[in-house]
Amino acid sequence: MTSVTSLFAPVDTDLCILVENLQQLIGARHPILSAAAEHLFGAGGKRLRPAIVLLVSRGTMLDREITPRHRRLAEITEMIHTASLVHDDVVDESAIRRSVPTVNSLFGNRIAVLAGDFLFAQSSWYLANLDNLEVVKLLSEVIRDFAEGEIRQGLNCFDTSLSIEAYLEKSYYKTASLIANSSKAAGLLSGVSADLAKDLYAYGRHFGLAFQIRDDILDFTASTEVLGKPAGSDLAGGNLTAPVLYAMEEKPDLAVLIEREFSQAGDLDRAMELVQESNGIERSRELAIHHARLAVQYLKQLKPSESSQALMDLTDYVVSRLY
Repeated sequence: MTSVTSLFAPVDTDLCILVENLQQLIGARHPILSAAAEHLFGAGGKRLRPAIVLLVSRGTMLDREITPRHRRLAEITEMIHTASLVHDDVVDESAIRRSVPTVNSLFGNRIAVLAGDFLFAQSSWYLANLDNLEVVKLLSEVIRDFAEGEIRQGLNCFDTSLSIEAYLEKSYYKTASLIANSSKAAGLLSGVSADLAKDLYAYGRHFGLAFQIRDDILDFTASTEVLGKPAGSDLAGGNLTAPVLYAMEEKPDLAVLIEREFSQAGDLDRAMELVQESNGIERSRELAIHHARLAVQYLKQLKPSESSQALMDLTDYVVSRLY
C-alpha cells in the first residue's frame, strides 16, 4: 500500500524546511513551553495538514516559485493543529499520542494548557504578519471552530440521541475546518479566482470529513500499536462516532450500555462487540468514501501537475486504509 509520506514527494523539500522553521518559530523565551512544543513537533506526525497547504500552493503556482507567505501559512497550520492536540489531550486525559507520552503526562495539565495557549498565540502572531486580512479571517475562524468542536464533544458525551448530522458538524469543527480554510488560504495567497478558492475550501472540507470518519473507523479496526493510543478510547470516553451511531440503529442494547456509561464489568467490551457485529463500520466506510469522492470533484479546476495529482491521490489513500 502507498504510504502517505510518499504522496508528499512534490513537497518533500518544503516539508524539511518547515520542520526546521518550526523549531525557530517556537522561540526560546519560555524554556518549559518550548520543550513541550518541541516534544510534540518531534513526535513523528505525518505533517498532513501543512503538506496539503504546500501541495495547494504549488498546484496553484505552476509557473512561479511559492512565496515565503505560502511557507509561513503551512507552518501556522501545523502550529494550530499541534496546539489543538495539546488541549485535546488535557481534556481527554490522554497519556499517549503517536505512541509517545503526551505533553500533559510529561509536564502536567497546567503546563500543557499553557503550551497549547502559547502555540495558539504564536500562530496568531505569525498569521497577523502575513498582512492578508482574508487569510487572517479564515485561520482565526479555525481556532474558534476548534473550541466549538471541543465544547460540542464535551456536551454530547454518552448522548445516544446524537445524530449523524451533528456528528459530521462536530467533525467539521474539530478536523475539517483547518484543512478547508488553510487550503483556501493557500489559494488566496496564490491569487486564484473566487471560484477556485471556493473549490479549494470544499476539497479541504470533504477531505477532512473523510479523514475524520476514517480515523473513527480505525478506533474499532486497528490495533493500539497502529493507532498510537488505546483502541476504543473514543467510545470509552463517551465520544460517539459514526460506527457507534449507525450500530445503535441495529443494536438497541448498545444504547443501554452507553447510557449507563459502561459502569458495569464487561460493558465496554460488549459495546465493542456490538459495533463489530453490526453494519456500523461498513456504513461508516461508505460515508467516508462519499466524502472522499466529493473532495476529488472539487479539484477539477486545478491544472494537471504533480501537486494536483498528489491531492487526488491523498483522497484514495484515506479510503484505502479502510480495508
